[in-house]
Amino acid sequence: MNLTFEEASIQSLLDAPDQLDTLSFGVIGFNDASDVVIYNTFEASSAALRQARVLGKNLFSEIAPCLNNAMVAQRFESEPELDVIISYVLALRMRPIPVRLRLLKKIDNDIRFLLVAWA
Repeated sequence: MNLTFEEASIQSLLDAPDQLDTLSFGVIGFNDASDVVIYNTFEASSAALRQARVLGKNLFSEIAPCLNNAMVAQRFESEPELDVIISYVLALRMRPIPVRLRLLKKIDNDIRFLLVAWA
């Protein structure tokens, strides 16, 4: 899969889940309960969190509480569809890390995506 951070779409991510580990940006897929169901190798390496530690856990309360705010988590709850890129600063192990986040949500898909472009 030759998707870039800017051109990735939910449909292409869902159509080729076995190709997600070839991407050069992080992919986190989660259900409507915010439980992580997809976590690619790039994100696991960049965040230094193994897939086994993340899959099945709540993204916003257990894995990345720094995303549990109006800019990220609440947008997934309040907006019926999303496809927006925002600049963000992760608070990862007490170090601020600038990233770009892409929030993807479609009304007819059960999986929502957070794409992470690490600086």
